Amino acid sequence: MRQSRLTSITSQIRMSLNSVALLLTIPAVIGIAVMLVYSSRTQAMIRRMSTAAGMKPALESTIAENLFSVAAGRIAFEESNAEELIAETDKTLDMLLNETRGSGHLQLTIARRTMDTMEQYALRVRDGMAAGEPISSIEQIVDEVRGVGRLVTDMLDAFTTEEIANAAVVNRQARTTVAIAVITEILLLLFAYLRTGRETRKLTESIHSSIYTLEETVRRIAEGNFADRVRGMDVEELRELGEHVNQMADRLETLITQIRQNQEHLSRAELRTLQAQINPHFLYNTLDTIVWQAESGKAEEVVRLTRNLSDFFRISLSSGADWIPVSQELKHVSAYLNIQKTRYRDILDYEVAQPEGLDEVYMLKLLLQPLVENALYHGIKNKRGGGKITVSVRHERGMMFFAVKDNGKGMSPELISRIEAMLKEEPSTVQAMEPGMHSGFGLRNVDMRIRLYYHKTRGITLKSGKEGTEVSFTIPIRTREEIE
Repeated sequence: MRQSRLTSITSQIRMSLNSVALLLTIPAVIGIAVMLVYSSRTQAMIRRMSTAAGMKPALESTIAENLFSVAAGRIAFEESNAEELIAETDKTLDMLLNETRGSGHLQLTIARRTMDTMEQYALRVRDGMAAGEPISSIEQIVDEVRGVGRLVTDMLDAFTTEEIANAAVVNRQARTTVAIAVITEILLLLFAYLRTGRETRKLTESIHSSIYTLEETVRRIAEGNFADRVRGMDVEELRELGEHVNQMADRLETLITQIRQNQEHLSRAELRTLQAQINPHFLYNTLDTIVWQAESGKAEEVVRLTRNLSDFFRISLSSGADWIPVSQELKHVSAYLNIQKTRYRDILDYEVAQPEGLDEVYMLKLLLQPLVENALYHGIKNKRGGGKITVSVRHERGMMFFAVKDNGKGMSPELISRIEAMLKEEPSTVQAMEPGMHSGFGLRNVDMRIRLYYHKTRGITLKSGKEGTEVSFTIPIRTREEIE
């Protein structure tokens, strides 16, 4: 019995809404269509009357006055523009004739034929002036032009009167239609209101208790009680919603557990990143090199190495900041390579791009140095004759592109496959390194940090072959204001 009643609630809502929508839509559509027709007719009448009124100044005075100036010898016939004005008036009358029906068409027809007479008079003025006829004779022709203009104007006034009468008829019809439509809409709206009120009361009594149960459960979940679940739903239409709420609570519990685990993994990864940044062997070797240069009396080399080491650690620490200007990141990697250049003088060459305008562009720090270190120890160092490391950067359309390329021995296809498979893993698996995968840790470290901090699905792109290895990544440009 309950299943049948609950199902009928859905059908009642659908039928009620459909019937009300139909009752209100049909008269409205018919009324709108009729009003559009009447409005179109009225606008056409107004436009025609406005066009007729716009022709009157030329017919009443302009043409005749210009021809009189010709007769008086003040201007030439070509300068009077009489032919152009008459031709424009004829064209306008032809347009009105094509659009007009009824009694107004007769006035326009007479006006159009009368304009032919005016054109003949205008040509007589032209020919008379060319033949040297007396001015008095030309002035009589101009008076005829003026009379013809008044006659055409009278026809346009009669046409306008007819259009006004037609507009009044259309207006009365429109008012009657609007009144009928309004009364119909009011009656239908009243009927719909009464029916909707009755159906609403029935439905409210049926679903109030279930809504209250759902609301209370959701409120408790929002307060942090994720173990609470929706139970005792009496309405079938809301029962599925209650199940979704329960599923949401289950997922929230799972996600919170995963977030805690991911935070732990992230903290460990950041710790390992810091440890990798401050490699004690790198520090020991650099200090030994400084001592050796000092003992050799190479003061300038000692100063240069000391400054590079200072820049390296100063930028590495960055007062605890995670974001630094791109120019500082490039300076950091340049300091690292400059120090390594002293140790591997005969086998290492490098080039670091230094574009201008990057002091106000920020990025996550220490993304390049692990890639450069990986290129040095796993690409250049083990290659006979040494090689070169190139760090390139470009920015366009709000994005920054970085690439670290070496011409070392490259990676085997098996190692590339293993590293790419590792890069596809979730960040929480960052510590699951296989033996012999140390060359991939720096890549994995950078890839993970890009994905976490920039919310990307992929961090770095790896290309390797016989000519060497290239590791690249693209990140959005960040300003200091955005970082803060």
